[in-house]
Amino acid sequence: MKVALLMSGGVDSSYSAYLLKSQGHEVLGIYLKLHDREEKHQMFLRNCQKVSSNLDFAFEVIDAKEQFKKAVYDEFIASYERGETPNPCASCNPLMKFGLALDFALGLGCEKIATGHYARIEEIDGVKRIREAKDKTKDQSYFLYAISQEAIDRLIFPLGDMLKEEVKPRAFEVMPWLGSLETYKESQEICFVETDYIDILKKHLQVEKEGVVKDKAGNIVGKHKGYMQYTIGKRKGFSVKGAHEPHFVLGINAPKNEIIVGKKEDLATNRVEAINKSLLQSFNGGEYKVKIRYRSSPSEAKIIIDGEKIIAELKEPVYGVAKGQALVVYQDDKVLGGGVII
Repeated sequence: MKVALLMSGGVDSSYSAYLLKSQGHEVLGIYLKLHDREEKHQMFLRNCQKVSSNLDFAFEVIDAKEQFKKAVYDEFIASYERGETPNPCASCNPLMKFGLALDFALGLGCEKIATGHYARIEEIDGVKRIREAKDKTKDQSYFLYAISQEAIDRLIFPLGDMLKEEVKPRAFEVMPWLGSLETYKESQEICFVETDYIDILKKHLQVEKEGVVKDKAGNIVGKHKGYMQYTIGKRKGFSVKGAHEPHFVLGINAPKNEIIVGKKEDLATNRVEAINKSLLQSFNGGEYKVKIRYRSSPSEAKIIIDGEKIIAELKEPVYGVAKGQALVVYQDDKVLGGGVII
């Protein structure tokens, strides 16, 4: 079978290439150039070329910087300007990796598309679903909730049944030349962020603009450094006059450059609403598990579909629900869909 493998230039996708080749697949490596940090691209491209050369498979580069800027990057900036906390990876996956790149791969005769994501695919009642990875500490299913069924039907996750800590030793054992791959000095959590998202925002917006801090009653109680530097639940970086206990950001009023703060218990909510981005309508009116952030623990909730909205009525309160993040609906450990929190 001809399989397109999205390559990052790191160990995970490199070992995925080895596994696919070992299974007898014809592999086509694909590297997506999404951001404008050319030095970073060149380093990872050298790694990809070394892997494809050593494992003897074809390798292609897709320059999708323009499409990525319009679909993901610009919305990232606009979301912070609106006072939200965006999740660019969750939008990049359906639009870029399993949208644009999948179409490219199909055009070259590939039957499947693979990545080094830590997630799994399982068929339920004749329908393939994305499932959490074996390694719950590295599971990335949360970011895959908006992928189309066409893409899911063609997905392969070679690392889904492995623990992250197993991958590197195994990879270096079977591919000792991996030790010569170059490594990047910065975090790869968001590909286009160098050190901090604030540095990105500063290129486009006036981020450092002092504003007032208000309490729930609307009283001015302090000052902050600029509303875009805060997200719901943050407890540092602003002043509260006479405070004797921690205060947390409860809300952001972007037009007025204000933040609203309160005590931790004020963050609690039993209801979360999101704009539905699900392509599978299979969970209306039932009780499921939901996650409101990537690292949050699953919560039990009743799910209601109201027009374009998903409403999650939670059995137990959750804390720090931020607009712009993803609400992801699970049945046990299977992803059913989700949306963008409003």
